[in-house]
Amino acid sequence: MTVVQLTPASSAPRRQLGRIHVPNVTMAHGGGGKAMRDLIDDVFVAAFDNPALSTMEDQARFRLAELTAHGDRLAMTTDSYVIHPIRFPGGDIGKLAVCGTINDLAVGGARPLYLSCAVIIEEGLDVDTLREIAGSMARTAAAAGVSIVTGDTKVVDRGACDKLFINTTGIGVIREGIELGVGRVRPDDVIMVNGLLGDHGAAILNARGDMALSTPLESDCAALHGLIGTLLAAAPGTRFLRDATRGGIATVLNEIAEASQVGILIHEERTPLRDEVRGFCEILGLDPLYLANEGKIVCAVPPDQAEAALAAMRNHPLGRDSAIIGHATDGRPGRVVMHTVFGGRRIVDMLVGEQLPRIC
Repeated sequence: MTVVQLTPASSAPRRQLGRIHVPNVTMAHGGGGKAMRDLIDDVFVAAFDNPALSTMEDQARFRLAELTAHGDRLAMTTDSYVIHPIRFPGGDIGKLAVCGTINDLAVGGARPLYLSCAVIIEEGLDVDTLREIAGSMARTAAAAGVSIVTGDTKVVDRGACDKLFINTTGIGVIREGIELGVGRVRPDDVIMVNGLLGDHGAAILNARGDMALSTPLESDCAALHGLIGTLLAAAPGTRFLRDATRGGIATVLNEIAEASQVGILIHEERTPLRDEVRGFCEILGLDPLYLANEGKIVCAVPPDQAEAALAAMRNHPLGRDSAIIGHATDGRPGRVVMHTVFGGRRIVDMLVGEQLPRIC
């Protein structure tokens, strides 16, 4: 992965970073004084170190030529992360924040370049945990070739948030010729996913410990822009991409059907699921189509490019289990239908609220 070299629009002499000498975050660390500066320096500036951040202005500054060198349109997204627990098998809230925002840019065809990081910290959170999360964000961003260039820190009273909330905003650039959108899907377009579904949602539910299950489940949290670049090179006519996070692939498919006014037909036996996730859902009465993913995309590709797209994704580490799960149709516009393993059909609707375990 190519790392973007920042050229800040202004520079300042390198300064000595402050250090924090207490084990837990206090309200003083959100008060705007030396304690706050020491926390920011010790935890965040030290972890995210780059020329745009080190100036410590109220905004990151970079030259417009640096952006236009990558494309002709700017892409911007923002998201907030409030996950419980903040550490889970396969990742943590920091990795999730970086990957989630990168993916929201990448599914629009953008090359992710810069991220912001705003944190809301609960009073009493231990500083080592905060350092661990910041380090996770830094490693994930560096591996993706993305820089975290600005941010904000707030501390709230005990009980006002659950340990740590993170907001990340991302900026990327879309090169000329890439046109992706939820309203662009046409009948006969092929619907595919890049691997096993529902891992993240199942891993988080299991990590909360309410069911005390011993099944080993791990989140699929990953930055997908490399995979998406590979896909677009192999299938430049790709019409639509979306990461299937909250609401799972069922929600994404319904969004396609409604916006493009096509029907979507998928096949249960072609939908890739881990046996552990399938069993987990059976125990809890959940439908895996609605489980969250953090490393999976839904793609709509013209039929003449589908095989090339599938082969390209399967050759990428994050797409080895890619599968064609269905296609768009000109019948029943706005409706998603699944062919079941029993030979019947069922409507896959959009959830009104949260899934609930079956109680009867």
